[in-house]
Order: sequence, then structure tokens, then C-alpha cells
Amino acid sequence: MSRIYDRVAYIGLGLIASSMIHAGRRAGLQGEIAGTARSAETRAIACEVGLCDIVTETAADAVRDADLVVLCVPVGAMGKVAEEIGPHLMPGATVTDVGSVKRAVIEAVKPHLPEGVHFIPGHPLAGTEHSGPRSGFAELFENRYTLIVPDGDVDADALAKLEAFWTGMGANVEVMDPEHHDLVLMVTSHAPHLIAYTMVGVADDLRRVTDSEVIKYSAAGFRDFTRIAASDPTMWRDVFLNNKDATMEILGRFIEELMRLQRAIRKEDGDLLFDYFTRTRAIRRGIIEAGQDTSAPDFGRAHGVAE
Repeated sequence: MSRIYDRVAYIGLGLIASSMIHAGRRAGLQGEIAGTARSAETRAIACEVGLCDIVTETAADAVRDADLVVLCVPVGAMGKVAEEIGPHLMPGATVTDVGSVKRAVIEAVKPHLPEGVHFIPGHPLAGTEHSGPRSGFAELFENRYTLIVPDGDVDADALAKLEAFWTGMGANVEVMDPEHHDLVLMVTSHAPHLIAYTMVGVADDLRRVTDSEVIKYSAAGFRDFTRIAASDPTMWRDVFLNNKDATMEILGRFIEELMRLQRAIRKEDGDLLFDYFTRTRAIRRGIIEAGQDTSAPDFGRAHGVAE
């Protein structure tokens, strides 16, 4: 594909940013790549592996002359970053993000951006439990969805360019309303992470089960919980604190469903359990048929990941 952006600045250099850099570079979508991270160690690794053309100490330096700026920091840090970069953004530039909460990000970022800069939030639905500038790989977004979540009217050309950028990296792109995004992602991502953290915590609290037994006898279900629970704690802390209303709503519904199953087990209602498991099993099959996962033991998540 032809170049879409002449200079792209990545603020934060973890899994998503490094994968975007690899995918965009492979497809020829971006010219000069600037990057920065809060940690000096992360910046040093980015230089060592040649991740960016330029690695700066500050976000303000990274965004100068960039026609696309991608905020890849935890949700709770985005407002502060936006305040820092606002005065240094090039007129006509597009600012986007990759956070998994949208309304809170819009409210934190938008007030700090000057007129003439296009803010178009985004959220790639892709990831692994790995993090850091070594963790990215160009295939991460292939056949995965990226949601673009504009707040009201946005410049049509800027929106089209951002859509083309994500499509060029292999993603399936859809546009979604911020509030609807936050509710949908609470069901499909946020609540499962909270439940996984809780289940691993329960295992840790059961003193009758030693640490060695939890590790030695881990079956597939618990292994999947631990994979999810290995995700970045800072990111998930910020997700739940910044999507509180949707979290409380979905947790309430989850507890109701759990109580329903508890009653069925207590009453030995095998028909209800069988019907429930059959219906939910069909959802899993639908995910595989839609190409959003595979039946392989590792679900393809380890492919291409640099340790």
C-alpha cells in the first residue's frame, strides 16, 4: 500500500504500539516513526531493537511535525499526556488512541487538543499477555477488529485516512458510538478479565491447595484464566475505574446468572444446566467460525511474539 502518514508518533511503546509499528512498516503505511515512553529502560530497549526512527525523552518532542499521533498509554494517563502534547501538535494532525475505554478517554483528552487537530479515538481488539517494546509483531491485527469511536462529527478525510491505516495493517474496521463501545467491551473483554483475576485470586486464597498443586495440576480452564490474569495490572486498574457504570451493570448481571446456575446445581436441575451449556457452547463455536479465534491449543496467540 502507499504511504498514508508521513510522520507517526507513538506515545507509549508496549505491545500495541510496537505491533502497529511493525505492521505499518511492513505495509509501507507510515514514513518517519517517532516514539517515546515514560520509562528510560523502555526507551533504551526501543533504541536497541530499532523499533523507531527517533526515540525522544518527552511526548512533546515526539509529536512535533507528526500527522498522526497514537496514544498507547494507560487510560488513566491519557489526560496528562494530552495536556503535554496539545501545544506542540501540528495543525491538521490526527490524534487517536488504543485504550479499551472510550467515554472516559474522550473526556480526558479532548479538552486539551487545539482547534484544527482531529481527535478520533480507536480500539484494536487484539492482544496477548506480553508487554513491552520487544513484544510486538506485525501479524497481531490480521483479521481482528479495530473499532473507531468518534465523538460526534469528525473530519471525513481524517476519518477515512485512519480507517485506511488500520485496514492496511490487516484489521477489520468498524465505527461505533462511545457509550455502546464501553458496554459491549465490558461484556466481551473487561468482565472476563475481572472474573479471571478473581478466580486466580480464589485459588491463591485456598490454603488447602498449595502453590505447587495449582501450578502442577492446572487444567485448560484454569490455564486460560491465568493467561488473562497475566495482563498489565496498571492498564486494567484504569479500565475498571474509568468504566465504572458499565462494570457495575455487567457484574450485576453476571452475579444473577451465577446465582441461577447455583440454584440449578442445588436442585439437581440437569436439564437447565445442559441447555445453558449448549447455548453458551454455540457462542464459542460462533467466535471460531467468525475467524476471531482458532481451536488450536494456544489459539495462535504465541505466533510471532518475541520473548
